[in-house]
Parts: sequence; structure tokens; C-alpha cells
Amino acid sequence: MLMNVEMWGAVWSALASLVFLWPMLQNHVPAGLRHWLTAMADKLASHLSPYLHITISEYGDHRFRRSDFFLAVEAYLSHACARRARRLKADLGRDARSVQVSVDDHQEVTDSFRGATLWWYPSSKSNKSSVISFYPGEDERRFYRLVFHRRHRDLVLDGCLPHVLAEGRAVTVRNRQRRLFTNNASTSWNPYRRGKGVWSHVPFEHPVSFDTLAMDPGDKDAIVDDLVAFRDGKDYYARVGKPWKRGYLLYGPPGTGKSTMIAAMANFLDYDVCDLELTAVKNNTELRKLYIETTGKSIIVIEDIDCSIDLTGKRKKASGDNKASDGGGEGSDDKPKLPTEADRDDGGSKVTLSGLLNFIDGLWSACGGDRIIIFTTNHKEKQDPALIRRGRMVVHIEMSYCGFEAFKVLASNYLGVEQHELLGDIRRLLEEADMSPADVAENLMPMSKRKKRDPDACLAGLVEALNMAKEEAQANKAAKEKEEMKAKEQATTNGEDEGKDKMPSEEYKANGDI
Repeated sequence: MLMNVEMWGAVWSALASLVFLWPMLQNHVPAGLRHWLTAMADKLASHLSPYLHITISEYGDHRFRRSDFFLAVEAYLSHACARRARRLKADLGRDARSVQVSVDDHQEVTDSFRGATLWWYPSSKSNKSSVISFYPGEDERRFYRLVFHRRHRDLVLDGCLPHVLAEGRAVTVRNRQRRLFTNNASTSWNPYRRGKGVWSHVPFEHPVSFDTLAMDPGDKDAIVDDLVAFRDGKDYYARVGKPWKRGYLLYGPPGTGKSTMIAAMANFLDYDVCDLELTAVKNNTELRKLYIETTGKSIIVIEDIDCSIDLTGKRKKASGDNKASDGGGEGSDDKPKLPTEADRDDGGSKVTLSGLLNFIDGLWSACGGDRIIIFTTNHKEKQDPALIRRGRMVVHIEMSYCGFEAFKVLASNYLGVEQHELLGDIRRLLEEADMSPADVAENLMPMSKRKKRDPDACLAGLVEALNMAKEEAQANKAAKEKEEMKAKEQATTNGEDEGKDKMPSEEYKANGDI
């Protein structure tokens, strides 16, 4: 035993001497031998040390784009371990909503996962090269090194690293500045737009929430429950074999809050909004590219689908001469025809109904993460049945005129009023007259400084506006009834005149020609 102790003591002493003298000796050792000795020293250290190392590079195999895993580790450490570090760094990251605090380089951070102790080392390494590089990450390579005991190898590889990736992505989503996207003009005919991407964006800062949305509370609760089920339904969608997406159709008269509903959904889910302008899309191929370039946690919106492009008209023109072959059945709704040559040469958008249907639920719709697709329209009855059927636009939400429950939300938001003597009259008038929530809101926020936030004056003005809307509606109804009566009388008169023209004459009767 004593002999073994003396032997190991000699070995450690020799190793310590080699480590101490190595910086002075390496200048006098040939390069080949130096590399061999370095490799042997690393191999010996790996056999003697019980700790393993994992390196996560900033760029890895991507020379132009930072590694997603590196960014996830950075976000994870800033959220879970930054408070335990002694040196930190702060920066306003790209698309971040607030200042981001992360662990400084060369600062050890201790972490734990299911009882295993881990050590994170953020580091950087300069690339001393005389060649000027134009690639990001070439001058200075940043990386994270994870150190752990080798008995925790399986735990770290199978459990810790996926956990860090998931948590880092979740932190990134929570901290990012949400964005409002719009599609750029077609690059196929505009060379100055090439290389600038198919989407451009600005920060999305709409303040609306479901608490301030003027809508019946029961309807709002149903929508919120549906959104929560979708947001938390990743495993469910995978189990039933469906892409993780959902379609909503918002329909109703102008001013009833369809765009505001979209903003409330985005704020509730913390999703980006992609406002797709179909008239700027040249063909179905570009439409597919736009979808591919969207990321998960996005709401893709096509507003006023009935006013964008004449999808229904193209369908009718393409299949108008083949009604017999189509059969006119329900199955033909899902197999729209291609546009005619005249449609292809008109110089406008070549997006077809078939391309839009594939955009919604074709094979490419399964690419990426969770997405919501929303169509808005003022005339639901004018839409092609294949476009808005329940399998595609799963949830149909009617945005109607302002009811009393929605008015109470507006009165609380704009005036802070819960009870007032005029509420009874307003309830009665809202049942008798149609007024959109936008018009009601305008009456509750007058621009006159003398009447600013005066509940009595605002509510009295709303009562007056409702009475005027009621009288106008009654006048329009009476005029319409009068026109219908006049048209009916005219039709009756024309029928009698035609009957008289067809009566046989006495001369024909006498000659026996009848």
C-alpha cells in the first residue's frame, strides 16, 4: 500500500512539473510533437477526470445565422441562473420588449437538474488570423461549456439539454417584442425588393384585451376557452394526427370590432400578427412561400376576404361551362377549377381559390408550429362554401351590433360608469336601433374639452344619437315598404295589361278560329 501511494505521488508530481514547465518548453518543441503531446495530455486528463464537457457554439455549422440552441441556452441562463452570477451584462436585444440581463463571459454559473450539479461557463475565443473575414462570428467565437459528472451523462443528454432548449425558447417568446407583419410586394417583377424578405414588420403595440373588448361576456368566455384549448393542445393535435392550427371566421357589419377581436386574440396568446394582403401576391407559389416564412405562434389574417380578389368569380367562370360534369354536388366545393386563360392574362393577382384552400389546410399548412388563420368579412353569405366550411374555418364568430352587455363594458372603459339613471333608456334604445360598438364608443369619448369625461353629457349624447338612429331606421323601413308596395302594384298592373292583350277578339270568335 505504501508503495502504491509513493508511486501515485511521483506521477502527480511529474504531471505538476510538466504543467508548470510546458509554457516554456512548447516554444522549443517541434510542432508535430507539440500537437501529439497536447493530444496525449487531453486523453490522459479525460481518463483521470470524472467530469465531461459539452460545448455549445454560437454559430456552429451556420455561418450566417446564430445557432438556435445557443440562443436558447443564453435565454435559459439569463432567466434561471443570472441571479446567482457575480458578473452580468445587460443589453436591449433585437425584438426584445425590455432590457435583457445575461451572464457575463468567463463567469461560472452553478445549476442543478434532478439532483445533478452542473456548471455553465460562458466563454469567447478570438480568432487570430491575418485574413479579413466578412462572416459574423469569425473574429470572436462565443460558446457555452457545460460541465457535469460522467455518471449523469444520460440524465444530461436525454433530460437536461431538451429541458434547457424548451425553457430557453419559452423565455425568448415571453421576452420578445411582438410584431405586426405585412407581406412585401412581389419580388418576381420588382428586382429592387430582392433579398429583403417576403415580410416586413413593425412592433405590435395594440393595447386591447378581452377585458376591454365590447362583447357579450358569455361569448367572450367561449372564445377564450377555445383559444386556451388550442394553445395547450400540442400533444392532442399530434395524437389525433392534425396540424397544430385553427381557423376563425369573423363576420358582421362594419364597425363591429372584427379587427379589435384579432388584436385581443394576439395579446391574449402573445402571438405575432401577419396581415396578408392578397392583392400583392402574384400567384399561388408566392402565397405558399409567404406561409413557409411565417413562424410558429402567429396569427395570419386576411381581412375583408370578399373584397381582396374575386375568388368566387374566378371559380364560376372556370366551371361555368361544365356544370353538368361537376354535378353541382357538395364534393365539387372541395375541387375548384383553375382560372381561365383570360384570368391568367389580366395582369392582376393569379391567386386562385384552389391555392387559397391549399394555403389553409393543404400539405404545406403542417409546416412550422402553432398558427391561427383568421378571415374577416362583412358578407358571410357571399363567400364560397368551400372556403368557410367548418373543416377549414372551424370557429365562426358573429360580430354584431352593440348590445347592452357590450355597452356596459364600453361605459366602464370610457367613463368609469357602472350605474346611471339613463342606462334603462339606453338598454331600450339598443334593442330598437342598430348601432355598432365603434359608433357607441365615439359618442362616449367627445373631443370637446368642456364635456371631457362628463358621464351625464356623454350618456345624454348617446341617447340622442340612438333616437336619431331609431328614427332613421323607421324612415328607411317605411320607404322600403312603400317601394315594395309600389313594385307589387306595378307588377299587378302589368299582369292585367298583358292579360287584356291576350284576350281573343269578337271577330275571331265569330269566324270560329278558336
